[in-house]
Amino acid sequence: MDRASRRGLSPRLWLAGGWLLLALLAAIFAPLVAPQDPLAQDLMLERLPPFWLDGAEPGYWLGTDSLGRDLLSRLIFGGRIAFIVAFAAAIAACLVGSTLGLIAGYFGGWADRIISRIVDIWMAFPPVLFAILLVAVLGTGLSSVILAIAIIDWTRFCRVIRAEAMGQSRMDYVENARIAGYGRIGIMLREVLPNVVPSIVALLSLEMGIAVIVEAILSFVNLSISTDDPTWGGIIAEGRLSIHQAWWVLVFPLITLILTVLSFGQFGEALKARFDPVLR
Repeated sequence: MDRASRRGLSPRLWLAGGWLLLALLAAIFAPLVAPQDPLAQDLMLERLPPFWLDGAEPGYWLGTDSLGRDLLSRLIFGGRIAFIVAFAAAIAACLVGSTLGLIAGYFGGWADRIISRIVDIWMAFPPVLFAILLVAVLGTGLSSVILAIAIIDWTRFCRVIRAEAMGQSRMDYVENARIAGYGRIGIMLREVLPNVVPSIVALLSLEMGIAVIVEAILSFVNLSISTDDPTWGGIIAEGRLSIHQAWWVLVFPLITLILTVLSFGQFGEALKARFDPVLR
C-alpha cells in the first residue's frame, strides 16, 4: 500500500474513532449528560417532535415517545447496554476463537482436524436463530446475551486466525526460529502470534459491531435484558408501532445503531491497515 493510500485511511480512522469515543463517553457519563430521566413518563408530553419541528418542547432535543419519555436520554442510556455487550461478548469470543485458531493453524495435524470439524458443525446453525435459542434456554439478562454471542461467534475468529497462522508458520522466520532452537510453543507465541495480532484487532472491532446488532435484535424481540432499562433494539421496536405518528422514535435509534456498527467495522479495518507490517 502506497503512502497516499495510507494517508487516505486517516480520515476513516478519525471519523469512526470519533463517533465511537463520543458514543462511549456519553454512555459512561449518561447520568450527567442525559437531559432527562430515561424512564420518566409523562403522557402530557407524548410524541413531542424534535427541536427543529413545530410543537417541540425545550429540553427534549430529539422528541419523546408514546409514553412521553425523552428519546435522546433513552438513546444515551441504551448505549450503555450496547457497549457492555459489545466489549464483553467480543473479547470472550476473541479469546476462545483466536486461541483455538492459533493452535489449529500452527500445529496442524489432529489438533487442526478436531477444531476444524467443531467449527464446521457450529457454523451449520443460523447464528441469529441460534442466539435466540440460547437466550431462550439461558433466560433473559445481560449475562445471557453476552454468553450467547460469545458461544456463537468464536468460530469467526477461529477460522480467520487459523488461516493466518497456517500461512505464517510457512514463513522463513519460523524456520529460522526452529533452527535457533526455540520450542514450538515459544515460536507460536513469540513469532507467529505478533504477526496475526492485526487481524485479531480488525476482527475484534468487527465483532463488537456484530454484537451490537445481535443485542439489538434480541432486545427487539424482548429477549435481552429483563429490566425497564432502555435498549436500542427495544426503542426501535417501540418506534415501529408509532412510525406514522412519531417517525423520530424509529429513525434516530436506527441511525445511532447503523453509525455505531459501521464505525466499529471501519475502525478495525483502519487499525489493521495502520499496524499490519504487510500493508505498511
